Amino acid sequence: MKHENLFKGLLIGALVLLFAVAVLVIIGRTESTGPLMIGFFVLLGIGFRGFSRLKGYTYTTMIFAGVAAAMYYPGPLTQYDGYSFSKLITPLIQIIMFGMGTSMSVKDFVGVAKMPKGVLVGLISQLTIMPLLGFSIASMSGFPPEIAAGIILIGCTPSGLASNVMSYLAKANLALSITITAVATLLAPFTTPFLMKMLAGTFIAIDVWDMMWSIIKMVIFPIGGGLLFNRFLSGKARWLDDAMPLVSMIGIGIIITIITAAGRDSLLEIGGLLIVLVTIHNLMGYNLGYWVGRLLRLDEKDCRTIALEVGMQNGGLASGLANEMGKAATVGLAPAVFGPLMNITGSVLASYWHRKPPVEKTDNNATT
Repeated sequence: MKHENLFKGLLIGALVLLFAVAVLVIIGRTESTGPLMIGFFVLLGIGFRGFSRLKGYTYTTMIFAGVAAAMYYPGPLTQYDGYSFSKLITPLIQIIMFGMGTSMSVKDFVGVAKMPKGVLVGLISQLTIMPLLGFSIASMSGFPPEIAAGIILIGCTPSGLASNVMSYLAKANLALSITITAVATLLAPFTTPFLMKMLAGTFIAIDVWDMMWSIIKMVIFPIGGGLLFNRFLSGKARWLDDAMPLVSMIGIGIIITIITAAGRDSLLEIGGLLIVLVTIHNLMGYNLGYWVGRLLRLDEKDCRTIALEVGMQNGGLASGLANEMGKAATVGLAPAVFGPLMNITGSVLASYWHRKPPVEKTDNNATT
């Protein structure tokens, strides 16, 4: 009871801070709201931990705290003593991908043979729906070319571990989700540069070979190391097994904060419209992914899986690629916005499906 009261107190404290922010805005002292806004998200995130239905939103709320800090105080979060924090992005992506590799094994790829139809539908949907949606939205956005290209970039990256978590919560086909993510990620050095050249090449110059090498060093090498760790050392370094998911989450939060700080001025100009367009991109991905599965007669669990695999992209990788291109403050904006938003929408969708268990097929037409 004491702990519950503590968490309730934190939520009340968050509401008090939000009220104070509103008062300052009304009296024209918006510049003084920074610490209060950051404190609001921090207290809200910690307070959520005390309630089973809300604790899943703690991570996203903390990311919003980082984003708020970046918007109010971009200078200290962009560089220090001449050192640009954007240099941290690639190493952080490599750490995150190593963590992804430690959670994978050869068994994840065996799923291709066990569920060929589901894997094929999922991969084709992922490689067509989100890139084409991204291109269409970018073309109609009226944004500067580099920012528009960022919308296409997020559509051209593979899914990430977040889709696996949401598939588990949604009572979808977790094995299929893991397999699609694994295969799509290993194909990324080829698929992402090709799609970017074909779709984003009309907005900005795309060097296919440079992008391919960037993905190989950020994704393939670290995941390979993670797979080897899982094969030979898993369970022997328990502290590392337990730490990697937390390290990955913190890493993504730092990346989003750095890119938000770097692109603050652009976000102030187009932030509202960018949020709307990125949300449309995300939600249409869920819907089209789900209905493609239904159209091709996959069962409900597989349809849910494909919806999440299509709608949830690897924002961290997209941010890393934007940084490798030297365009973190422009091309990297859409991925930075997409990441937190997809965690919110994905959590809501997974919670909705969690309350509606899929009806198992009992006939011979069930997907295998």
